[in-house]
Amino acid sequence: MKAFMDQDFLLSTDTAKRLYHDYAEKMPIIDYHCHINPQEIAQDRSFDNITQVWLGGDHYKWRQMRSNGVEEAYITGDATDREKFQKWAETLEKAIGNPLYHWSHLELQRYFDCNTPLTGRTAEEIWNLCNEKLHDPALSVRGIIRQSNVRLICTTDDPIDSLEWHKKIAEDKDFDVKVLPAWRPDKAMNLEKPDYPDYISKLEAASGISIHSFADLKEALRSRLAFFDSMGCKVSDHGLNYVMYQPAPEEEIEAIFTKRLSGIMPSPDEELKFKTAFMIFAGREYHRLGWVMQLHYGAKRDNNRKMYQKLGPDTGYDCINTYGPSAQLADFLNALSETDELPKTILYSLNPGDNAAIGTIIGCFQDSGAVGKIQHGSAWWFADNKTGMIEQMTSLANLGLLSNFVGMLTDSRSFLSYTRHEYFRRILCDLIGSWVENGEYPCDFEVLGRIVQDISYNNAARYFGF
Repeated sequence: MKAFMDQDFLLSTDTAKRLYHDYAEKMPIIDYHCHINPQEIAQDRSFDNITQVWLGGDHYKWRQMRSNGVEEAYITGDATDREKFQKWAETLEKAIGNPLYHWSHLELQRYFDCNTPLTGRTAEEIWNLCNEKLHDPALSVRGIIRQSNVRLICTTDDPIDSLEWHKKIAEDKDFDVKVLPAWRPDKAMNLEKPDYPDYISKLEAASGISIHSFADLKEALRSRLAFFDSMGCKVSDHGLNYVMYQPAPEEEIEAIFTKRLSGIMPSPDEELKFKTAFMIFAGREYHRLGWVMQLHYGAKRDNNRKMYQKLGPDTGYDCINTYGPSAQLADFLNALSETDELPKTILYSLNPGDNAAIGTIIGCFQDSGAVGKIQHGSAWWFADNKTGMIEQMTSLANLGLLSNFVGMLTDSRSFLSYTRHEYFRRILCDLIGSWVENGEYPCDFEVLGRIVQDISYNNAARYFGF
């Protein structure tokens, strides 16, 4: 029997062990997509207790606590932090086979030197141990980032954001980790939302441009794109509940937009026409700026209406949407390719059943402009587990070039989540090691080590141009 989560955790062969310990383990981290708060980095926040850093905003954990019958008061309610930690501990000991079990114990090991499994019985001991260590400046936000060997972070930011905290971080000579904005313009596109006119007013204020037409909207967004670009932004991100619709003439899009500003909600057909025009405009702008476009799709959000009304979005009530828009996705990329305005693009689907479709689509639009120009993004959200990672990387290897993969990202709101890179790298090394041990690839560590280091760090550095 192997020891519990020892130094060779998830490494089942000698080749895997050598690849991880000699090549992957010490590589730096580029976190090119996350949801952490730049203000907390600028102010170098310290945490009073483990609940604050572990459970605040973490809807992955909240879902599992609800699955364990925990009352909402102990999840997002007014129970004490100690009580919430206890309920999480009692839930975690039941999470056999769940990635949260591994992530949580990696975090305990790496940041708190704690090798004791967290259970309801050990919760008091671990609570006291972690809280004592959190008094150490090495476990402030910046301390966690530094000891995680992070070189660069891309946050997720709305076009109207002032980016004041990014500016303060950039001006601080005592912190050498780059923290760059990433452009997330979903609110500017989602004209079906009830508060869309209010958002347009905020965009007018941020851009200094009056918006009365779709042409005005594009001009305002170009102004904000230029500002983000001046702040070092090189990445966009879109959360899509569709991918592509039949393109409509410009005058029809103008009519749809003008009608929405007058207070008339668009029909489903009009909504999709507008969003298609918006995304084609966005893709062309990213190409012009040399940015990377990230497309996340396949989620059905806010399914529990009662809880959404109580807690709002991103609180653990989303699920996989299996609509599989492979034809529309190919059409969207083709619409940009036809005019030679297709930017570097990373495609993520929440549905692991889309892996093969993505693998075949990316092969249609690769060119000599960049190595791995169109990427199959890492296993995302509900697929962000051992099985999901193996399936995504195996599919990519089968249909494309795994060696050019830009690798892992945290996609997290927690500063302790950098151990997910370790989790990913161990799985990567074990997968490649298994192919070598099975005689499917030569045991040439010069080549194998380079592949592992490229996927861990080098490919992302080259691809994004950081």
